[in-house]
Amino acid sequence: MTDPTVRLADLTTLRVGGTAHTVVSPATPQELIEAVGELWASGEEVLLLGGGSNVLVGDDDFDGTVVRVVTRGIDRVSSTSMPDDADDATVRLRVQAGESWDALVAYTVANGWTGIEALSGIPGSCGAAPIQNIGAYGQELSSVLVSVEFLDYLTGEVERIPAADLDLGYRTSALKAGREGLVVSIELDLALGEPVALEASRGRHAIAVDEADDTSDPMPAMTALSAPVAYAQLAGALGVDLGQRVPIAALRETVLRLRASKGMVLDANDPDSVSAGSFFTNPIVTENFARALPEAAPRWPVDPEPETTVLPLGAVPTPAPAREYLVKLSAAWLIEHAGVGRGFTLPGSRAAVSSKHTLALTNRGGATAAEISELARYIQTRVMSEFGVRLHPEPVLVNTAL
Repeated sequence: MTDPTVRLADLTTLRVGGTAHTVVSPATPQELIEAVGELWASGEEVLLLGGGSNVLVGDDDFDGTVVRVVTRGIDRVSSTSMPDDADDATVRLRVQAGESWDALVAYTVANGWTGIEALSGIPGSCGAAPIQNIGAYGQELSSVLVSVEFLDYLTGEVERIPAADLDLGYRTSALKAGREGLVVSIELDLALGEPVALEASRGRHAIAVDEADDTSDPMPAMTALSAPVAYAQLAGALGVDLGQRVPIAALRETVLRLRASKGMVLDANDPDSVSAGSFFTNPIVTENFARALPEAAPRWPVDPEPETTVLPLGAVPTPAPAREYLVKLSAAWLIEHAGVGRGFTLPGSRAAVSSKHTLALTNRGGATAAEISELARYIQTRVMSEFGVRLHPEPVLVNTAL
């Protein structure tokens, strides 16, 4: 299907972007592979666009072809195709790139499969998830991703890339760092949640399983427990300790409520949700650098604790090699303490910091990509001037730059 002259602002959650003169929406994975391969071979500029939720598109017209990734399908891989050492309690799914990420999470929650329930409410498509290595509330895609089916730009061949070869890190991957191509589908390994009777789960964690795909397995008398809660704010909202499990649907419901309170769930009635989500990543710096920051600045260790070594009596320990440990800082804290608060806007601009969450830059109505970029640069300058830290954008920049 081809659409002539489409506003890219209508295809992105920030609602900015110039006109695209050609937009195609291949319906099947094979049609998608063929269409993209032919466009690459022709030398035409191509923009691959999924849900449009993690992208800032410039105001100039896009002269190439926009390929909308809309392929659908969630398939449970049969046990006969699983490795011999696969856990019997593992559920492997193959998901087409155009599937809505949150719809996938809802489907897995309805079936009692755990591993991505804390990633509820993240907008965008499944094909974009490994590029950014999405994560939230103590879960990250890298912990469940098995592989991606990938159309390589350089070779023109479709290959299966194991997750271990994707260099998945904090909001990054080899696919974001320069390996060009198209994610056709992804494979995930989820766990069968420990079953719990519905009656046992009433009360604060009342079950409210979201309706998902018609193919979901019915669970009329039972639900499942989530993976252990691994994020302090989520544990507090659930009223449990870190490491506890709760009914999986209750966890999803709580995550959606938390995200909505920050304007991080798409809502036509919430102007704060007209954004690309978190606009800046949390900076990762050396421990020595972090010591120079104010004591109140939040920081979290990135490197694992060194292993304990047991030596025989009288043995001389071998000195550990010198290294600089890394810590993660809070971009939101840095922004706020650089004098940029919630709701901040530059004079005359229609772009603003979210009134709910300092990390989100929002379109308050009719903003341009240039206005979003100007606000982002202002914030970068303020944080650099105050703390010596450069904030890096999380969204993919298309036809524009900061």
